[in-house]
Amino acid sequence: MPDIHAAGAGTGRRKQAHTRRIRPSRLRKWAGLLAGVALGSFMTERAAHAQYAGQLSSIVMDARTGAVLSQEDPDLRRYPASLTKLMTLYMAFSALRAGTITLGQTVPVSIHASTMEPSKLGLVPGSHLTVEQAMLALVTKSANDAACALGELLGGGNEPQFAAMMTQQARALGMNSTTFRNASGLPDPDQLTTARDLAVLARHIVTDFPENYHYFSVAAFRFHGRMIPNHNPMLKAYVGADGMKTGYTQEAGRNLVTSALRNDVRLVGVVLGASSNTQRTLAMSDQLDRGFDAEGVAPVARPLLLARNTVTSRHTRGGRVIMLAAASSRHGAPMEVAEAPAATRRTATRHGRHYVLASPVSGGHHIRLIGAKVRPATATTHRARAGHTSRNHT
Repeated sequence: MPDIHAAGAGTGRRKQAHTRRIRPSRLRKWAGLLAGVALGSFMTERAAHAQYAGQLSSIVMDARTGAVLSQEDPDLRRYPASLTKLMTLYMAFSALRAGTITLGQTVPVSIHASTMEPSKLGLVPGSHLTVEQAMLALVTKSANDAACALGELLGGGNEPQFAAMMTQQARALGMNSTTFRNASGLPDPDQLTTARDLAVLARHIVTDFPENYHYFSVAAFRFHGRMIPNHNPMLKAYVGADGMKTGYTQEAGRNLVTSALRNDVRLVGVVLGASSNTQRTLAMSDQLDRGFDAEGVAPVARPLLLARNTVTSRHTRGGRVIMLAAASSRHGAPMEVAEAPAATRRTATRHGRHYVLASPVSGGHHIRLIGAKVRPATATTHRARAGHTSRNHT
């Protein structure tokens, strides 16, 4: 008769051995789960604290050389807000050069695109606009519905897929701290960037696509019978500023990317997280002034802010034309003085429209573009104007 106790003891030893064998496996699984939770919490915390409330991030680069001329916490990860649209535009410029889209091509408006929060054009599902109209809507009004529609066109009908393409392009440009989640910049906790990365993007827009840079200086464009003005205050507030983009969400604060040209020196600047539009404009102006000073460019007097009852007049001082505008404002905003060199501007005509030409800052520049096979970009020899154009683009 078998020894029941011995059998029981043997079974117990086998169970113990089995327990010893599976325990490390279970521990590894729990360790993995805990690590995942910890990492998730860490990433959430990083996103939650990515904005560093009340703290500016800024940088100024020489657009030709990439040299950093001024910076303040440029590597803090921040929400880009509508500065995201700069990458959407970069992708559109890439597709235009590759011939995969055209300026007059129809951009369909989906239900998803039409539901984007303001700022927006108010596009209706089933309607359409052209690629050029969409690009102008991004530059001037920062229209989220137009950005989404353009992103869906470029992303094969899928905005998340387009966002993945944007992120891939960002990596190709060296924007290693940037992740995109949509085409517009509407809030997403995982959509993060840095001032340095945005300066890299701005520089690439100027150098890679000099033939398209003029869109950023358009003062307004006509859409369905109404004029859509450009919201970028730097076009009037800073001598030599001729483009780029504003951005704002409550979480991001007030953001700004500016490019300015003086004495054949082009700078790109970024300011993130300002608490007011005034602080944003002044911070950008100060940074650009320091940048031009570092490049040996003589300082230029800034435009003045005048009372609303200022009489319209025109003066010339130090070779510059000073326009004292008396346009009224429904909101009681102070008058702005536009000041720019009196030099003749060179323009080009395309499709019956006149454009001020942006000056390239490099030649024979090879560009790596995501999702398109293109020839190397070649720089033109046109000089850009030092101020912004006031010509309406219709």
